[in-house]
Amino acid sequence: MTYNKRIRDLREDHDKTQADIADILNTSQTMYARYERGANELPIRHLITLAQYYHVTTDYILCLSDKM
Repeated sequence: MTYNKRIRDLREDHDKTQADIADILNTSQTMYARYERGANELPIRHLITLAQYYHVTTDYILCLSDKM
């Protein structure tokens, strides 16, 4: 599994749209979609924000751990 799939799975598990998460990250829906597709690297500031929002570790998002 890659972090791209992990952030998509987290978003879907929380019944959020790409636009919802893009608003939280203060970015566009298009840019967030590029993160999920792997077309762009996820910036560290967004990684931290997503970990805080979903109440998981950054290691979980990065697939370095399966422990949330």
